[in-house]
Amino acid sequence: MDRVAVIGSTGQLGHDLVEILRAANRFEVVALDHSQIECADAASVRRVLLPLRARAVINCAAFVRVDDCESLAREAFAVNALGALNVARAAAESGAKCVYLSTDYVFDGAKDSPYVESDATAPINVYGASKLAGEHLVRQAAPDWLIVRVASLFGKTGARGKGGNFIETILANARKGEPLKVVDDILISPTYTRDASRAIAQLISAGVTGIMHAANSGACTWYEFAKTALDLCQLAAPIAAVSSSQFPTPTRRPRNSALASLRLSQEFNITMPPWRDALRAYLIEKGYLPS
Repeated sequence: MDRVAVIGSTGQLGHDLVEILRAANRFEVVALDHSQIECADAASVRRVLLPLRARAVINCAAFVRVDDCESLAREAFAVNALGALNVARAAAESGAKCVYLSTDYVFDGAKDSPYVESDATAPINVYGASKLAGEHLVRQAAPDWLIVRVASLFGKTGARGKGGNFIETILANARKGEPLKVVDDILISPTYTRDASRAIAQLISAGVTGIMHAANSGACTWYEFAKTALDLCQLAAPIAAVSSSQFPTPTRRPRNSALASLRLSQEFNITMPPWRDALRAYLIEKGYLPS
């Protein structure tokens, strides 16, 4: 079996990656959480990764609190950029493929259609800039690299740094009978972590290199995403579509951060399910809908 190390294994994506890779029955998976490896510390990274002699190292560790990144830029770059470099160097030294998980926020949102892998990057916030710096450093440091950009993740584990995920918050507030106001002028590609994990496992098995997008197909606004979840769960909560200007934040966010997984479909015949189907599958997995 090929040994694969997953850094950030208790996070929303990392948790599902470990499950999917193990279920494939061709990988020996080493799950590493923050208590076992500190990506911002080069010595910690080398001490843990070099003895493993893994075929691939998947780096899911990230500083993901987007608003906090604006005031904690040093910390964001320490994890998302310097941490990515440390992992890439250790992977290169041990002969492993370096797989770096990146984000839709490397784009500025000015495009009027979903972003593809060849589109120019131009982040407009610290989080996006730190992740793009991580992309560049991985490409510089690791001869064998794969960068996978994902977007608007939702999965059963929830984002540890954010206290859950968007759908969980919407459903919880709806059950309390609270009126909901959801932004309707930002376009996203909601992505189920299990679907992204399956695509990543296939890419690693095939030895793919380069930049890939792995987002569920289609695009919607946050309002449409929330409304669809409520409808599927048959929750008749009041929900209003509002402008993002009603929710001022420290962070500039792209008006369009939808991703198209062009290379997956055209070059590798991997089809990402539509986001509505992915949302239904997630709700079934969580027990909100019957299987």
